[in-house]
Amino acid sequence: MKTDTGRNLSGLKVLVIDDSKTIRRTAETLLSKEGCTVYTAVDGFDALAKIADHHPDIIFVDIMMPRLDGYQTCSLIKHNKTFRDTPVIMLSSKDGLFDRARGRIVGSEQYLTKPFTKDELLGAIASQVDR
Repeated sequence: MKTDTGRNLSGLKVLVIDDSKTIRRTAETLLSKEGCTVYTAVDGFDALAKIADHHPDIIFVDIMMPRLDGYQTCSLIKHNKTFRDTPVIMLSSKDGLFDRARGRIVGSEQYLTKPFTKDELLGAIASQVDR
């Protein structure tokens, strides 16, 4: 299925890591309609096992989470030989320069502010998948 931007996301494996059930469900619904296979995780520890099991093509990670926050999770992904090239997009309810900079330092490719729109979510994926 092609998106509004004309890209085909069918079969793309996406992992959404967020402690908010609403955010996980929203992203999963939007992405599933575009043909993506969506995996979700409630925190960084949960995510690490799912990354190893499913090898996602792109990962969305919330910054503020219990146990292992988004920065730590992103850093662990980027320090793993197998997954270092997997695009990681940080999710945050804060739209601060500091948060964006810190996300870049740990290796994230992009930053989305919550709540995001369908177009922002699909645009973020398209910009990473087309590289």
